[in-house]
Amino acid sequence: MDAPSGASLGIPLPPSLTARGQGDIAILSLARPEKRNALDDETILGLETFFELLPDKVKAVVVHGEGEHFSAGLDLGELVERDILDGIAHSRMWHRVFDRVQFGRVPVVAVLHGAVIGGGLELAASAHVRVAERSAFYALPEGQRGIFVGGGGSVRLPRLIGVARMMDMMLTGRVYSATEGASYGFAQYVTEAGNGLGKALELATKVASNAPLTNFAVLQALPMIAEANPQTGLLMESLMATVAQSDKEAKRRIRAFLDHKTAKVKPGK
Repeated sequence: MDAPSGASLGIPLPPSLTARGQGDIAILSLARPEKRNALDDETILGLETFFELLPDKVKAVVVHGEGEHFSAGLDLGELVERDILDGIAHSRMWHRVFDRVQFGRVPVVAVLHGAVIGGGLELAASAHVRVAERSAFYALPEGQRGIFVGGGGSVRLPRLIGVARMMDMMLTGRVYSATEGASYGFAQYVTEAGNGLGKALELATKVASNAPLTNFAVLQALPMIAEANPQTGLLMESLMATVAQSDKEAKRRIRAFLDHKTAKVKPGK
């Protein structure tokens, strides 16, 4: 059995996180179920350590929460008195860590269930694929608590769900269900209760089987291309496409397809 602390991957983690390997996939768990997996600084810095020290053999990561919830957001016990500069530095620390998730070496699949609130939603938004169980619900209660998002939510969430929808959530406290959330961009997949991790592992297995350079292009180049002016984006696309197609692995896969050794794309079930 894998050691629960991340030792099986050679990564030192705080008690609020556990990790294990399953083939070329790493499974990272938020492990504060008694706190609804609220995110304190120790956990955030543990996330940074995990993605910094991820072994080369790992090709994809699945993130999920132990217990009944993915994450209820910032641990409000962390809201100590800070002056303005300290407050900015604290927020920027969260930005740095979540950037490491989004722009790291490997794709990340998040399993969402129960509360996906505030900072928990910001963490989910930094993943690349999100699988929601039907118990998942999304909220940004910062407005009712007299604070503002500080973990990158004002940048990432409008790109997923739109500015107007995020404004509504923050101003009125609106809560979205898993079903509503899937139609609005919170998650790409919805499963029945208890099936989220299995679905995430299935997707992560597919992702891990991709050519590494293609995954790199999707994670690193695609977001920049999408936000560039059209002509700059098109040039970046041409450069990235040429680099990818020149890779030995790409040539091998194309030859296998032409030789009818790989299956053609068919409609999804």
